[in-house]
Amino acid sequence: MPSIARQVRDYIAGRPSITDAIKMGIVNDSALARLVSKELGVRKYDAVLAACRRFPVEKMKGYREDAVKRMLKKSRIETRTKIATITVVQGVDVLQRLGDVVEELLDENKICRLIQVSQGTVIIVDEGSVPRVTRKLREGQVINVGRDLVEITATSPESVEETPGLLAFLSGALASRGINIVQAMSCYTDTIFILEKEDMTGAIEVLTQSMR
Repeated sequence: MPSIARQVRDYIAGRPSITDAIKMGIVNDSALARLVSKELGVRKYDAVLAACRRFPVEKMKGYREDAVKRMLKKSRIETRTKIATITVVQGVDVLQRLGDVVEELLDENKICRLIQVSQGTVIIVDEGSVPRVTRKLREGQVINVGRDLVEITATSPESVEETPGLLAFLSGALASRGINIVQAMSCYTDTIFILEKEDMTGAIEVLTQSMR
């Protein structure tokens, strides 16, 4: 069985909110030790407290919040409404069937994004394009269609690719307000969130505050 010190280190390291608080120097060691003791079921409080105080936060590799905020100040927010997601099964046949309609949508300068995941492919389009996509597929190839969604994009300078933590920072800000992220991706200069329509106003407020 791992030592108490190891258990405590693993517990803290696996919780970014705690490590961030430790980095900022705003953690009460005694309160943290009580929490860790309870969560891990360890009765030796003094040993847990000592491990919390010795946690090597300076060795934790993470993003620098000041660098992320500097990048966000150079970014802009764009929104799209009436967005839909179509989740389809995995398979070469599915992708072949989608080829023509994807090309058509792109030629028409309409939104069309394909994201391959372990269990299939997620297609992001505007709601009006959903029938055009689903008609190309066989029965049983469509897993789910999500409608009444919005897309919020933070577009940053190209140097964002060398700035770790922007997606994590914004995702954390949204989560702290109870906003569920339906889909999220970070590609080139864009950090994209797909959200429920009712979360749009709150999300824009959160992201705007994050860019100040």
